[in-house]
Amino acid sequence: MLRPQIAPHQLGHQHQPLDGDELGVLCWNAQKLTLNPNFQLCLAGLMDRFPTSLLLLQEAKLAMHRRLQLENWSYAVSPNIQTPSHLFGVLTAGQCAFDEVTALLSQSRELSFATHKSLILTRHPLAGGAQLLVANIHAINFVHHGHFYNDITAMKRELLRHQGPLIVAGDFNVWSRQRRRYLSDFCRAIGLQQAVMEDPHHIKSYLRQPLDFIFYRDLTLRSATAINTSLISDHNPIYARFSL
Repeated sequence: MLRPQIAPHQLGHQHQPLDGDELGVLCWNAQKLTLNPNFQLCLAGLMDRFPTSLLLLQEAKLAMHRRLQLENWSYAVSPNIQTPSHLFGVLTAGQCAFDEVTALLSQSRELSFATHKSLILTRHPLAGGAQLLVANIHAINFVHHGHFYNDITAMKRELLRHQGPLIVAGDFNVWSRQRRRYLSDFCRAIGLQQAVMEDPHHIKSYLRQPLDFIFYRDLTLRSATAINTSLISDHNPIYARFSL
């Protein structure tokens, strides 16, 4: 495995803001299944059932020499693993402009695999002239809690520079009380609210602690749900619908 040398992107909507009155966000740890036909079929069905403006994937897998099958979508990737044939990381997609893309890696490596975890920050114009900042994260695991704290503190510094609507979502790996406390402090400092899911028992958990979240600021939450797709990935997707 190599430290990634490239950060793929496909940007085809650079003059199109996020418009309409509603914003649907689908967030899913894909367990490296994004090239699997069953996963692709399930994802397409989900986006039909749950109108999706922004798709946030963790553990996305991309072929080095073939585009991801997201026709008519723009996307950007922050990879944390590169092999001769594939890249793995977090991916944010939307049928809208990406004003700015920042791909980041965790400061530390996970002990079990000696790999970093990845984060991607994307900025998207809104029809009224404001800008939405989206943070898509797969938080570091299998390390001392202090490394987790350092990473979310670094992310907090980036997010505090943004004035206006904000979405922070992904797999936070907060399976202990100390990690949950760090996450709560992080949300309080930035002014984030949690999108509380219907059917929360469908959210992936470890030691009875949910791992996947969608947080938001300066948006109005209309609905949020965890979707049972247990035959696809070891995580279920979570979905939130907002008013802009």
